[in-house]
Amino acid sequence: MRIALVQQAITTDVEGNTVRGLVALEEAAARGANLIVYPELAFTPFYPQRRVNEMPLHLAEPIPGPTTDRFCKAARRLGVVVVLNLYEHAGSQAFDASPVINADGKLLGKTRMMHITDYEGFYEQGYYVPGDSGAPVYDTACGRIGVAICYDRHYPEYLRALALQGADLVVVPQAGVLGEWPDGLFEAELQVASFQNGYFMALANRVGREDLLTFAGASFVTDPDGRVVAQAPVGCDTILYVDLDLEKCALSHARQLFMKHRRPQMYTGGVVGF
Repeated sequence: MRIALVQQAITTDVEGNTVRGLVALEEAAARGANLIVYPELAFTPFYPQRRVNEMPLHLAEPIPGPTTDRFCKAARRLGVVVVLNLYEHAGSQAFDASPVINADGKLLGKTRMMHITDYEGFYEQGYYVPGDSGAPVYDTACGRIGVAICYDRHYPEYLRALALQGADLVVVPQAGVLGEWPDGLFEAELQVASFQNGYFMALANRVGREDLLTFAGASFVTDPDGRVVAQAPVGCDTILYVDLDLEKCALSHARQLFMKHRRPQMYTGGVVGF
């Protein structure tokens, strides 16, 4: 299976960004990609850079809606699986949400970001409410795929929930900036998660200078052995292509050993012995 991580700079021209995203989809499919993944808030500015007093619902869109309709049609025509990330408007609420589209153009569902951060440049609690979708794993034409949106990747219990449902690949739509973490830690977190859970992880990051932040790019993929197997450059538009053998998941340490020897009945309650 070939995955393509689309790393493209975003402007204030939402329609232009979306068209470039569709062009990238065509290019990736032409180069043999079966699964195409986009970064967090794929076609809009990263709105949470600035604090707001009221949730700006007018900036969000429904799912399904106009953007998913366009990508569902393209996915069906090209026979590819697509994972987006959009600012979702649902009733009186808004979510950071990733629609998952199968190769037949069907919208399989959407994962909503569960954990919402709030600090300088990432005032997300003013824009999103915590997701209520749980941690679904989708049966796609490319295999069993889970989604961990940006901040959710910091929660081992969320990533383990995806493993317990048999995810072979977890995609991470991300908005990470230059200098956010010490060198290597950005990758190390996903390396450990892949090793402990026995699946591939693919992080698609934003890139480029926006209002207050400069997003890093450097999208990457880790394998079930905990290795970074491919990484995109820092600071430029690109599509990262990686061929994945999902059968490696069954041979991982996590599936051969760790998952079998879990003792979940002992993980709650008071201190157990010494």
